[in-house]
Parts: sequence; structure tokens; C-alpha cells
Amino acid sequence: MTAMYEHAQVGRPPCLGSANREKRWIPLIWLPYFAFFLLQPAVDHASARLWALDGLGGAVFLVLFFAMFWGKQRWARYYWAGIVLLGVLFAPINGGAATFFIYGAAFAPFLAQTEMGGVWAILGVVATASLETWLLHLNLWFLVYSGGLAAFIGAGNIFFAQRNRQNQKLRMAKEEIEHLAKVAERERIARDLHDVLGHTLSVVILKSELAGKLVARDPERAQAEIADVERISREALADVRNTIRGYRAQSLEAEFSNAKATLETAGVRVNAEAANVGLSPAQESVVALVVREAVTNVVRHAQARSCSLRLAPLNGGCRLEIEDDGRGGSQDEGNGLRGMRERIEALGGTLERDTSTGTKLTIQFPLTLPKPVDARGR
Repeated sequence: MTAMYEHAQVGRPPCLGSANREKRWIPLIWLPYFAFFLLQPAVDHASARLWALDGLGGAVFLVLFFAMFWGKQRWARYYWAGIVLLGVLFAPINGGAATFFIYGAAFAPFLAQTEMGGVWAILGVVATASLETWLLHLNLWFLVYSGGLAAFIGAGNIFFAQRNRQNQKLRMAKEEIEHLAKVAERERIARDLHDVLGHTLSVVILKSELAGKLVARDPERAQAEIADVERISREALADVRNTIRGYRAQSLEAEFSNAKATLETAGVRVNAEAANVGLSPAQESVVALVVREAVTNVVRHAQARSCSLRLAPLNGGCRLEIEDDGRGGSQDEGNGLRGMRERIEALGGTLERDTSTGTKLTIQFPLTLPKPVDARGR
């Protein structure tokens, strides 16, 4: 019976519940060992009374045995103890009861939570068999099987039980990594959609309101604004598709141009300066999204009359400043600002926010991420 429960889960008895329905046939492999319990009464031509007792004991064993595999986890140790108890009860009348001690020693490492727990459980089974052999003066061969063979099989299963625990830990770690990766991806998608749709819907609302005000006194201008709404909506649809695919087609230069047009539509004077910093595609995408979110906040909340955007290299890195002369004052960090901060920190940079007079966002990050240091400090 060595390695008989190689598929058992860590912390779980050797039963095959809902998690292992495809392996519910496994207990049938080990059931033939039960035949030793029926061998002696057959050889000794036992009486009907002994056959009845052995039959009753065998039926109880089968219930406990299959319950170990298919029953509820919290009862597994009771089933195990019941099997060992059968060995104690039937040893005086049937030498084949040694097989119950063998089953008990084989199960023990998989029921225990640690290696030492399995060792102590096996020693308990062997000690019980040895004590009963000595007290009842049973056949020496009974001790050989119930003590020696049981200890050998149980010791072998300690290795397999420990390997199962380690495999289960690896599976749990893998599942946790997969879960965290899914959570991170959902958060990334949520940030992207918030940045893209939040900005676009704000512009659509702004232009729609403006068109509504102009439709009576300046129909041509109102018609132009409505045309812009249609164009922006189509661009937003393309942006959403690109964001879901994990890339952005629009360049940083185009984002600055759109930001300037959006602010001017809202009646905000704009001063935009963007130097050639030499950003990577990933860095350019982050800066573009930050600019978009910041401009959206200015249009929605700042009540500003002027806004400046400055992008420039600084000490081997990049510095972006977005400053307006609006009301400022609020220190609350919403989803948009939190998303900006997470994106910048992912690039190894920082985001500072000053709301003492208007609002000023200062963003800095290195153009190249620092090299990782290995275990030897190199």
C-alpha cells in the first residue's frame, strides 16, 4: 500500500470528494488487501458464528473504508480510528485482522498535517498492535504483519504524503498568482476605460451643451459642434477598442493637441509645451493617459480660466507639470487620480499634487527603469 494515496490533497484525508470525482475508482485498487481478513476463517473452517462475526466486522470495515475516500473530511479521523479499533476487536479471533492495522498505518501520514504527526500516528498504531499481541499472547506472525509490515508501509507513505503537501502548496501558490494577475488585469482595464470614457464623455457633454446654446443664434457654429460630437464619439469607440486590446494608437503629440482643443472649447486659456523627451511606447501611453485624465478634471471640476501643460526632460528622466488657476482646495483622491498615481509608480516615478492655489500636478519618472539586483548584490 505504499504510495496508495499519492493523489490525496494536503490537509485532506485520503478520501476522494467533489474535488476528485474523476478518481473515485482509486479505493477499489486497495480493497483486495481486505481479503486477508477473510483468509483465516476460510482456511480454519470457522464456525457459522465466527463467520457471522467476521462478516459483520467486514461490513463495518467497508463502510469506514469507503467513507475515508468519499465521505466528509471532518469525519475522516473517526473513520480511521474505527478501522484501527476493528483490528483491536477482531485480533483475538481472526489473525487476518492485522490488515486493519496495516490500513491504519498506511492512512495515517495522509491524515496528519505534518510529517511528525504522521510518524506519531504510525507509532500509535504499531504500539497498539504490539501491546495487544503481548497482552493476549497472540501469534508472533500477527505482530510481524500488524507491527512490522504496518510500520514499513506507513513509513513509506510519509514520503508520498509530504510530497502531496508540497504539491498542494505549489498549486495554491499558482492559483493565488493567477488570481492576482486577473485582479491586476481587471484593475488595468478599469483604469483605461475610466481614463478613455471619462474624458470623452466630458467633451461630448461640453460640446452638446455649447451646441444647444448656439443653435438659436449661430446655427452654423452649433452644426460644427455637433459634427465634433460625432467625430469624438467615433474616436472614443476606436480608443475603447484599442484599450481593450492593450495598446493605444494615438501619439502623445496628438493627445496634447486634443487636450488643448478640449480646454479651449471649455473657455480655458491654454499654454502647452512638449519637448522631445524620447519616451518609450509604454511611457508615452502612460503620459498620454495622465494628460487626458488631468485635462478632464480641469474641465469638470476646476472652474479654471487658464491651464498650462509642460513636458520636459529633467536629470535623465521626464517631468510633466499640469497647472490650472481654478478653485483647488480639495484633497480627496478619486479613482482618476489614484489611477494616475498607480501608472506613474509602475514606471518608478512619483506624482505630487498641490492644491493651495489652483491645482498643480507634478509627475516625474526615470526614462529607464533601474536594473534588478540579484541575491549576490550584483
